[in-house]
Amino acid sequence: MWYSGLTHEAHRKEVEQVYLRCSAGAVEWMYPTGALSVNLRPNIVSPSRPLTLCIKPLGDSSGANIYLEKTGALKLLFRDGDHGPGQVRCFGFEQGGLFVEATPQQDISRRTTGFQYELSSRHAGSDLHALSAPCRPCSDTEVLLAVCTSDFVVRGAIQDVTHTPERQESAIHLRVSRIYRQKSRVFRAVPGGGWRGRISTLLACGVRPGRGEFLFTGHMHFGEARLGCAPRLEDFQRMYRDAEARGLNPCEMAVE
Repeated sequence: MWYSGLTHEAHRKEVEQVYLRCSAGAVEWMYPTGALSVNLRPNIVSPSRPLTLCIKPLGDSSGANIYLEKTGALKLLFRDGDHGPGQVRCFGFEQGGLFVEATPQQDISRRTTGFQYELSSRHAGSDLHALSAPCRPCSDTEVLLAVCTSDFVVRGAIQDVTHTPERQESAIHLRVSRIYRQKSRVFRAVPGGGWRGRISTLLACGVRPGRGEFLFTGHMHFGEARLGCAPRLEDFQRMYRDAEARGLNPCEMAVE
């Protein structure tokens, strides 16, 4: 969906109402002036299913700030020009809508503000580690929650790590021996048994190939598999059995 600020008079700071019916998509605002109040009205809303909204600025987005808005109160999500690696924000759908406000510009003819959005039924808390502190090791509680809520959960080893400095990202190439869950075909079968696949994380995390098996979890964000928690397999087995003995496991899975 796209809008143009040229339909507004330059001296007027109008707020245009925008309604989005799809659960995922993109908004582009050409020649931004004034502001957009973005209201999501998807068909999947259900009182029994808490929803999470994730926002990612387009790669060349400029000319406006993006806020979370509720009852007139604004919280800055992205400042004008914020579109670097890892620039994703997730929050509960009930926390409010989006308010996109154009910043003062001498020449708006070269400006286009835009973002992608995804609405899903997972909890915002399950994304907080991956998006706000991706390099911090997960706690036992975070690992156990990730096993239950992630888009993919696999057992495997790191085969290789490649880096893309211009995007400040690393691609982790995995050799997988068991798939517990995958919602998209991130991991594909290979001749001789097992699966191969690739997941992404920030370059700053300094991921390197290492020995041993891990339990890899994560979410799909805008078509890309992003790393969440990844404990060593023996550490996960210990924390799972400890929680199971105390009846604290949020879900069950087969643990060898």
